[in-house]
Amino acid sequence: MKSAVENLDQTRVKLTVEVPLTDLQPSLDRAYKEVAQQVSIPGFRKGKVPPRIIDQRVGKAVVMEQAVNEALPGLYRDAVVEAGIKPIGQPSVEVTGLPGVAESEDLVFTAEVDVRPEITLPDLSEITLTVDDVEVTDEDVETELTTLRERYATLVGVERPAADGDFVTLDLTATIEEEEIDSVSGVSYQIGAGNMLEGLDEALTGLSAGETTTFSSALVGGDHAGEDAEVTVTASVIKEQELPEVDDDFAQMASEHDTVEELKESLRTQAADAKRNEQAIQARDKLIEHLQEAADFPIPTGVVEDEVTRHLAAEGREDDTEHGEEVRVETTEGLRRQLLLDVLAEQVDVKIGQNEVLEFMLNTARQYQMDPNELIKNASENGQMPSFIAEVTRNKSVATALRQVKVVDSTGAEVDLTDYIGSDEEDAQMEAEAQAAAVQAAAGPATELVDVDLDEGDDDAAAEAVEGTDAGDQTEEAEPSKD
Repeated sequence: MKSAVENLDQTRVKLTVEVPLTDLQPSLDRAYKEVAQQVSIPGFRKGKVPPRIIDQRVGKAVVMEQAVNEALPGLYRDAVVEAGIKPIGQPSVEVTGLPGVAESEDLVFTAEVDVRPEITLPDLSEITLTVDDVEVTDEDVETELTTLRERYATLVGVERPAADGDFVTLDLTATIEEEEIDSVSGVSYQIGAGNMLEGLDEALTGLSAGETTTFSSALVGGDHAGEDAEVTVTASVIKEQELPEVDDDFAQMASEHDTVEELKESLRTQAADAKRNEQAIQARDKLIEHLQEAADFPIPTGVVEDEVTRHLAAEGREDDTEHGEEVRVETTEGLRRQLLLDVLAEQVDVKIGQNEVLEFMLNTARQYQMDPNELIKNASENGQMPSFIAEVTRNKSVATALRQVKVVDSTGAEVDLTDYIGSDEEDAQMEAEAQAAAVQAAAGPATELVDVDLDEGDDDAAAEAVEGTDAGDQTEEAEPSKD
């Protein structure tokens, strides 16, 4: 097979591939057998029709086309590897020559596809990131204590207008052009939560039980999501939180401690841990931001536009240009981050294990309230495992890169993030254990897929699905279809 690459622009190439008939022969033999099973020709049993008779009665071009359709995905992948490109999205393939058809001796096809652009990252060892200090104040402790008290609070009805923090039992009706779109009744909502409709907090504040008011808001779900509606809200009951007193009895009820002082000291430690975790999050975000500013590269517009079209079609909003622009911006930024982290993963030589993929999938299952076995099964059957592995690899690439940069607080003191980002030694041990497990598995019987217990975190369920997937190449590559 011979292939040539033509750069159409910085993010799109055209592959021209020539495949001799000898390379196509296995697919051609299978095509003749399939056609022989499908046709009925007098004098021949089904499946026993010779190729020359099939050529005469059916046409060699038909058989050749079937053989090409079978071989094309593999030939395209081979050409991509030979060319050393990183395809993104669906290629546009055109067959320009069929062996034995139109005087062509070889199979010739072209494939235009978006590719990952050249991305150069800065030297990680020269990067310094500054994060907040881990300084726990008495105010931080009081905040933690108040949060704990709220968990044990009781709701008491009040005869006054609603205020911030109150719990209101309410009825809502949304109308657009005097047509009722949606309504709910008897819903409990805490003023200030901000998790329902924009403007609801302001509408409820100052409202007494039994009173009704209206306000305008954009709907956040359903067929009319994003559309402005007139919302009528009635407050039927208003309650306030009554917090328990802070004493030793409360400390014993709400914790494992006997006194308030012991409880506060525990809350101080808890607040410090939260701040250290926030340091790790800050470092991660600042590193990604730094890399994005340092690495300027073009984004494959074809991939972006395909996603915008797919997104709008899925929502039935093909003509919504304003929403399309929002999706375009979001898709562009998401793709920029993905491409950047893929290159970072290669630069820091990220390696992941089955347990890391399994943990990510279990967390995903919890997030979407799915059965983890069902998620794993669907991902395997629908070819989504590479996407999960790619996401795990991207996440780990940032943690691995943070080991190479310098992280300091506002005083200039270095910050140790090992508890959050791991270490090279831990990765080496994990890789050695994985290799040992692979050797043991090869020597023993195959492990069957078993049910996953979310509480116990059984890691056998994904082994079969994850095993054998290459995490080295994170580019999501679609199979070609012949035009």
